[in-house]
Amino acid sequence: MRPAVPPGSGPATRALLVAFAAATAVDLGSLLADWHTGHLIAKPLLMPLLVAYVITRRAPRLLIAALLFGWGGDLALLFDADPAFLIGMGSFAAGHVCYLVLFGRRRTGPLLGAAYAAALLSTVTLLWGDLPAELRIPVAGYSLLLTAMAYRSSALGRRAGLGGALFLLSDTLIATGVAEWPQLPRPDFWVMATYVAAQYLLATGALAPERAYGREALQGSTIS
Repeated sequence: MRPAVPPGSGPATRALLVAFAAATAVDLGSLLADWHTGHLIAKPLLMPLLVAYVITRRAPRLLIAALLFGWGGDLALLFDADPAFLIGMGSFAAGHVCYLVLFGRRRTGPLLGAAYAAALLSTVTLLWGDLPAELRIPVAGYSLLLTAMAYRSSALGRRAGLGGALFLLSDTLIATGVAEWPQLPRPDFWVMATYVAAQYLLATGALAPERAYGREALQGSTIS
């Protein structure tokens, strides 16, 4: 009798991870090559592939919801208009709420919290005058939620903590673009590179077996 394959180690899991990596490469390559069609094709595939991958690893429902809200934000930001920007920001905000609930009440370092608070205050202060007036309050509120998520992500360990930090960096790059600050060459590439890495690290950090959910708790909150 053949032994059972542990969850997350089968060929479907590996194939989905390879597909996610391939879609990421196509998307980032398209941005570097200024091939807009390639970006339009690849970007909408990223989060569904990551969701499918984590489902094969028996992901908590809150993680799946966070990634799907990220997908909604991805789709909205394909449209270059203020209403689409606000819709996308709202979808990402809902994803951050899911992450925050997923992280639970586990302890995080107070010094790290102070560093994130200082980063939030300085970033919002510097950006405020250069943002369109109608976006100032929404961006400030979103930044508070995003920073809280980035800080609390460290409760799941270094991998998830790095993911939270990269998510904050990615969205800060977007905000500087909205404020019309000087940008790095190919700014969309850097936004997407940090974003995709952030979501992957957050997802895999939340799935790490040694984290606080543990095997029994994780099994109790999975898709059946």
